[in-house]
Order: sequence, then structure tokens, then C-alpha cells
Amino acid sequence: MHFATSFATLALLVSVVFAAPAPARKQVKRAEATLTGRMIVTLKDGADRSAVMSDVGLVGAAIDDWEVINAFVIENDDAIVDALLAHDDVLEIEEDGIVTILTTQTNAPWGLSRLSSTSKLSGSASSLTFSYTYQDAGGSGVDVYVVDTGIRTTHTQFGGRAKWGTTFGGYANADGNGHGTHCSGTIGGSQYGVSKSVSLIAVKVLSDAGSGTTADVVSGINYVATQKASTGRPSVLSMSLGGSASTAIDNAVASTTAAGVHVVVAAGNSNTDAGSTSPARAPSAVTVGASTIADARASFSNYGSVVDIWAPGQDVISAYSTSDTATASLSGTSMATPHVAGLVAYLISVTGEKTPAAMTTYLQSLSLKSVLTGIPSGTVNYLAHNV
Repeated sequence: MHFATSFATLALLVSVVFAAPAPARKQVKRAEATLTGRMIVTLKDGADRSAVMSDVGLVGAAIDDWEVINAFVIENDDAIVDALLAHDDVLEIEEDGIVTILTTQTNAPWGLSRLSSTSKLSGSASSLTFSYTYQDAGGSGVDVYVVDTGIRTTHTQFGGRAKWGTTFGGYANADGNGHGTHCSGTIGGSQYGVSKSVSLIAVKVLSDAGSGTTADVVSGINYVATQKASTGRPSVLSMSLGGSASTAIDNAVASTTAAGVHVVVAAGNSNTDAGSTSPARAPSAVTVGASTIADARASFSNYGSVVDIWAPGQDVISAYSTSDTATASLSGTSMATPHVAGLVAYLISVTGEKTPAAMTTYLQSLSLKSVLTGIPSGTVNYLAHNV
């Protein structure tokens, strides 16, 4: 009893000696958007704007000064922002982001609709009557390199936004298979594409039969890295291909992501762990598994700890290479990959460029969690979703 009394007394003494913790320091509210380089400073009700600005040396420096709210806009200056954050009359400081028009497409394939829907879809995967809501600016200013069988660049889905980059393997500069055109349509087609303002660049490394060599794949990756260094433009590399484990391919992917290129790859179609295949196992790539309209893992899709995200990959309608208006419905993680490649391009233009690692984290943060069935233990249950 004596011990208990002493302990209670000590607690009382401690509470007297130590002051209450200081309030948490205000932080800048970050905008998930392309930024203007300006800050919006909101003051507490009744605070004098002129006095606050004078206190931090901002007299006459406001860009916008409103009547409807007690706030003003300044150019971003670290020292001034720090002073404002510490000021008692400042309620909040937020980044000034670009706001764009939201558009809803009503003739979309199901895969696009699933990217913008928070709930499971109903209807047939063969229908083109789904809705897809997106921001018009999606993909603007971003290059997506489609390392594949080529692109039918004249297809009406691309509206002049697709061009031939290069070919490795001695093949003709044309998509005689259709696979690369289909993937490109999902990335950036006017009707079938996630990112409708993106620039598409064909890098042919596979034959018209759909196969190629490891060396040619590495050459294709190398080409994208050199083009990124030359243009300085935000760049995405989409690879809907795979083979046995290859250190050369893995290292090429690592080097390319280190150079700032976002690399998106297919998990593979063998219903097995993707950790033994390349480029799926490359740690810095975004590795994509395939889902169905029923929100289930596609039966063929690979899985495992190397899979970063899931996206629609069964019964996907997109452009095809047999004519300038041709379409086809295909299935595979090859079809899931361009949904995510297009989404990365979309997010770059809408929310700003990020490092490849930060983009992977951002994709996962936006994703719908635990909505898919049939996902094996040890594999993330993240379904791709846009903003």
C-alpha cells in the first residue's frame, strides 16, 4: 500500500514539472496535381492580411488577394513559407495545383471503366457501353515507348500521336502481329485508351510471330533510356513480354528506371510465381497481373511477391493492326500492362512527375484494396485506379 501511494505521488509531481507538449508545427498541404510553383496562404478568421504579410517581409508581394476568403497567393520561397508556417495567424498553406476538366466517356471498354469505378462492374466484357471518367489533360507531354511487335501508327485511334521509333532484329518497320498495336490502343487510343493525349513510340523487338531475343529486348530498353536522356521528356516504357530469368534484362531495367524512366511490365501468363521470369522479377519495374470483369484473378495470370498491382487483362477490346480501324479482343497480362502504363502517363501529366519508385508507391496508394478474389497468399491485392 505504501508503494502504491509513493508511485501516485511521483506521477503527480511529474505532471507538475513537465509542461504540456507543444502543438505540432503546421505543414504545407501537398497537392496531388501538376504544380504552379505558388502557395495559397489561408489566415484565421479576423486576421489582418497586411499585418501578416508585413511580419514576414511580404508587403506588396501577393499575387492574388481575395475578398471571399481571408487568403492570398505567393511565389514559393522556402524562407517565407517557413516564416508563415510559424505565424500564429496562419491557418494553412497549400500548394497551388492545376485544375482540369473531368470528362466521362460512355463508349468505353470495361477495362477503362474499372480504372475509374470504385465498385464492381456489371455487364458483358464484349460491350462498349461502359463509362470512363478521366481528366482531359491525361497523358499530355508524356512519351510512352511500346517495346513490342510495333505499332500501326496510322490507326485512327492514335490521331497522329503515334510514331515509329526503331526496330531491332532485322524485322520490317510495321506491326505484322497486332499485339503492339493492341497494347498501344489501351495505353493511348482515343476510345480504348487510358491516357488519350499521350505520345506513343514504337520500339519493335519482337517478330510478327510474337517472339524475339533477349539481346534485342535489351537493345530496345537501351534505346528508350538514350531517348529519355536526349529529350528530357517524362517517359514510360511498356513491355508486355517475358521469358526466362535474365540478369541482362533485369539490369537494363534497373539502369533505365535509375535514369527516370517508368518501366511497366507483364507478370506473365503461366499461372505461376512471376519471380522466376524477366522482366517481371526486375525490382524497379511495375509488374502487373491480370484481373477479370468479375474482379477475380485471371486464371492464367502469374502472381507472387514481385507483382506490384493488378489491372484488367481478360477480354480487352482495343485497336488492331490489320487496318486503320481494326479492333480485337485479347486476353493476357499483356493487356493488363498497358492499362497501368497508360495510367502512369496519365498520373504524370495530372499530378506531376515522380521518381519511378515514388510512382509505384503512388499507384499502390490509389489502388482499390482487397477487392479481387483468387489472389494467392504473399501477393498484393491492389487493383489499379485513377484520380
